[in-house]
Amino acid sequence: MPDRALDAMTVEGLTAHIEVLASDDFEGRAPASVGEQKTIDYLTAEFGRLGLEPGNAESYVQQFPVVSITSVPTALRVRGTKGGKAYNFGNEFVAWTRRVVPASAISNSDMVFVGYGTVAPEYEWNDYAGLDVRGKTVVMLVNDPGFATKDPALFNGNAMTYYGRWTYKFEEAARQGASGVFIVHETEPAAYPWAVVENGFTGPQFGLVADDNNMSRAAVEGWVTVETARRIFGQAGMSYDSLKTQASQRGFKAVPLGLEASVGLTNAIAQSSTSNVLAVLPGSSRPDEFVVYMAHWDHFGRDTTLEGDQIYNGARDNATGTAGLLELAKAFATLEPRPARSMLFLAVGAEEQGLLGSAYYAANPVYPPTKTVAALNIDAMNIWGPTHDIMVVGYGNSELDDVAEEAAHADGRVLRPDPEVEKGYFYRSDHFSFAKIGVPAFYADPGIDNIEHGEAWGLEQREKYTAERYHKVTDEIGPDWDLRGAVADLRFAFRMGYRLANEATFPNWREGTEFRALRDSTMAATQ
Repeated sequence: MPDRALDAMTVEGLTAHIEVLASDDFEGRAPASVGEQKTIDYLTAEFGRLGLEPGNAESYVQQFPVVSITSVPTALRVRGTKGGKAYNFGNEFVAWTRRVVPASAISNSDMVFVGYGTVAPEYEWNDYAGLDVRGKTVVMLVNDPGFATKDPALFNGNAMTYYGRWTYKFEEAARQGASGVFIVHETEPAAYPWAVVENGFTGPQFGLVADDNNMSRAAVEGWVTVETARRIFGQAGMSYDSLKTQASQRGFKAVPLGLEASVGLTNAIAQSSTSNVLAVLPGSSRPDEFVVYMAHWDHFGRDTTLEGDQIYNGARDNATGTAGLLELAKAFATLEPRPARSMLFLAVGAEEQGLLGSAYYAANPVYPPTKTVAALNIDAMNIWGPTHDIMVVGYGNSELDDVAEEAAHADGRVLRPDPEVEKGYFYRSDHFSFAKIGVPAFYADPGIDNIEHGEAWGLEQREKYTAERYHKVTDEIGPDWDLRGAVADLRFAFRMGYRLANEATFPNWREGTEFRALRDSTMAATQ
């Protein structure tokens, strides 16, 4: 392993990039904003300075269309036989639409509690069995039954499956024909407080441009607080907590609430485009095969309705990962000779809007998935100092774990599975877009066993960041940051990529994972 390349990645270099990307001058790096243009200009200049080639023909940029919809809701009105109640936008519910229309609404829509809102044949589970929800409003729980029961024989036990993610739940409700969809927020199964929902789902909502203007989506999508849910179920003369318990039992049947929901949305629509940035270090002997390092460059931009600080700087999420991408590129650029395979450094946009940049690349890959060896994702790096361990989100999914074991041991570190598997982090970052097209994807999270302070302290720092800074204007670089751990994690990532770039095999998913069959079939088609 070339020491010169490993030593090229430094705390000073990483800090310098983060200070630029997370500065107020970049205005929170929102898609289709002045902040985006400054970010794209900075990244392309830095990749060019390092001698990397444009990764999209003659350009470093892969531009793609997006639509921004800013929905302003009325109050959510829920009416039953004993009268009605109005719930306030923001502190009691949030709502929006993916439909590209000036106005959208549900009016006197029958409400149905559909448990977890899941259709999972492999788990013999169907919350919509025998149910027609066309034109109705479905209310559902976040996460999945395995989390609720901790039963390892139910779904994936405490570990969240894709069926537990809010993205799946809205998509499935639309497939079932629902007009309105509301997920009940609870902090533990959602893995973040209500403030994250309120901040993330109000204001402009970006989506990829669909041929049908997204009319196949529900007219209204949203969340309600658990307190709001209890009051709504109380209007129906039912117990939310009792029905929640029933919903986690096999054989649960959806429950009509005997209530009607109404809410209107006025939508400001803006068609625009945003960008991925691609830079390539060509391989020396197999340049048509690619190892991908990826990180998302975007954050939430600026909220002018706030008093005081209005900029979501996104210093840890994900100026750190984007800066890490540049440091890795610098390290690989020092190599002579070059690795056998090409290295693709992919900075994707609109991750915070639903992994849009990586989803667009996966649907429109510049380099074929069959020639893509692996995707290594960097999202929100370690700001708390060196650790003995490295967290692997989705540990056990692929043969990349074997490569990771070797890379970790080289620096005297150990791998550990994600201790918060119930939060579904594997489905919440850009590597998942590659997984969905079969490419083995790897996501390492910062370790928690801090060398100086121990494991309990490390876990406490993660939880504190989630509660106080995650997706808030307070995510800024500060004097309490210790980026030595981030540099150690970049060394680990370099070791993984270096091995993958210099061997001839293609790693695969483990037997039994949902991505194995797709990878096998696509690779077999090229033989």
